[in-house]
Amino acid sequence: MSLRHGLLGLLAEGPASGYDLAGRFTEVLGSIWPAQHPKIYAELNKLATEGLVEVESEGPRRRKAYRITDAGVAEVKRWLTEVDVDHTMRLQPLLRSLFFWMMDRDELQQHLEAEARYYRELAEQYSDYAARKDRGEFGYSEQTQSMRVTIEAGIRLYTALADWADWAQTVPPAKPTPPDPHTGP
Repeated sequence: MSLRHGLLGLLAEGPASGYDLAGRFTEVLGSIWPAQHPKIYAELNKLATEGLVEVESEGPRRRKAYRITDAGVAEVKRWLTEVDVDHTMRLQPLLRSLFFWMMDRDELQQHLEAEARYYRELAEQYSDYAARKDRGEFGYSEQTQSMRVTIEAGIRLYTALADWADWAQTVPPAKPTPPDPHTGP
């Protein structure tokens, strides 16, 4: 997902400032797709230059609220329907796992326990959020229903990563390889 299309999609829900958009990213996609304020503001400026968004209002301290233009809506729809999905997943925990052999077993065990705990906590947070959505606390708009689908993906992803971290504690390099009874220790 590109930041520009994420911003356009969020602005399709209604006008927002860069600060508000950063909050929305954190609320929904925080650990999956972080968006830092400087990048958001830079991208909003590019989108405005391209005519995909426009400044709706300017408030105190020159805080700008942006809204999506018709051209911006068309761009999001084009991205959703015509652009191939980038399935690249950049998960640092998986990159690190390639080098677990370089950690001593106690450090690795502690690391994997912490990873499993972290992912379970995230899955629980997303599950709580999903339950609130399912109870109707946020209404039943199309945007809310789409967000519920996204939240379910987060629940399943983090549950799978927690299960992976639990499993990784039971196999080498976290546990020594048992000696082969035919060749000895």
